[in-house]
Amino acid sequence: MNDIIIYSTLICPYCNAAKNLLKSLNLAYREIRVDQDLDQRQKMMEKSGRTSVPQIFINGHHVGGFDDLNALHRRGQLGELLND
Repeated sequence: MNDIIIYSTLICPYCNAAKNLLKSLNLAYREIRVDQDLDQRQKMMEKSGRTSVPQIFINGHHVGGFDDLNALHRRGQLGELLND
């Protein structure tokens, strides 16, 4: 089972795009809303080194934001991060 975490906020269009892409690939994810929990926002920034959302982690690997996730998918490299 894959461990996919998306740090997001409610009104972020890129967060929604990332979640929609994962849904279209039938991949389950855990969403952590950093607009509701400042401690989680701090944790996200420490883990990723970034302040923007979404920040996506797959099996402990920091993917980045939606553009990074989409680029991996388009290059056919997303599967390398996923468990078979």
